[in-house]
Amino acid sequence: MKRYVLFDNDGVLVDTEGWYYQAGERALAEVGLTLDKDRYLRDMGRGIGIWAQARATGIDEQTIERQRKVRDEYYQEYLRTEAIEIEGVIEALTELAEHVRMAIVTTAKRADFELIHEHRQITDLMEFVLVREDYERAKPHPEPYLTALRYFRAAEADALVVEDSSRGLRSAVAAGIDCAVVYNEFTAGQDFAQATYRIGSLAELHAIVLAGQETTAEADRLRPQGHPV
Repeated sequence: MKRYVLFDNDGVLVDTEGWYYQAGERALAEVGLTLDKDRYLRDMGRGIGIWAQARATGIDEQTIERQRKVRDEYYQEYLRTEAIEIEGVIEALTELAEHVRMAIVTTAKRADFELIHEHRQITDLMEFVLVREDYERAKPHPEPYLTALRYFRAAEADALVVEDSSRGLRSAVAAGIDCAVVYNEFTAGQDFAQATYRIGSLAELHAIVLAGQETTAEADRLRPQGHPV
């Protein structure tokens, strides 16, 4: 049985991945650059942001810094106005909280995270949250998840990471922690070959954390049919 569950935030607890992309796309369009979505998703998996595409076309650093702030403003606008709920999240977390200790480990900046969760109950079920300002090296480096283990004083084998991106999966694997990748349409085409489990929703975590020692057949059963993850 797993005793600790470490959740990514964006794309796992709230549906924000697409809005973050659209904010960046909008900011770069203002300086004449069309953001290549396929490259964005590949770069995302390696922990590289949209500004690599901007630099590759010769956009200067001053312009990039200005548009970075513009992107952040657009993203926060979307967070305030768009529907970002994922159905069943609160119910799944409430059920899990009876059996495990939980935390959020996210690359989101504190300002964005606080805006997302200002009127939501998700963080009430968590023991702590680690945002981008709480560690030095971001995913796919293992530091974020290793930091969470230290906070819990937990062993790798007792924990489970829940992610939706290959960047987060690589971070969990590098930290030596089992990872369940939950289906997210935006990141569905990324490489999840190293995932311990692939699930369709957080509701499936209950069986994983309680069993802890699934056979191969049971693990395969937990992989939902028809999800290209």
